[in-house]
Amino acid sequence: MTQNSRRAFLKKGLFGLAALPFGMGALTSQAFASSLPPLSEDAPQAKALNYVKVAADAKGHPRWNEGEYCDNCMFWRPANNGCSLFPQNSVEPKGWCQSWVKAN
Repeated sequence: MTQNSRRAFLKKGLFGLAALPFGMGALTSQAFASSLPPLSEDAPQAKALNYVKVAADAKGHPRWNEGEYCDNCMFWRPANNGCSLFPQNSVEPKGWCQSWVKAN
């Protein structure tokens, strides 16, 4: 009997140790996500996608339409003002870039 419980204990312990890196990865990504630095309009990727912090500043761009903002785009991540296109930075909720796509 003691052999069985010892075996079960070891299995659970090894499983817990194997799962530990996955749990730490999730905690680390959540902590990282909550503190993204703001995207600069001068950043190379921002320039490539014509990102502006104020959507009205893009009025001269042929793809810009009234009412298009980062916060109503499918790439928007409301939890941290993030954007799938700029994963290392946060963006302004009322900003805009030429890759804007209406969120569902």
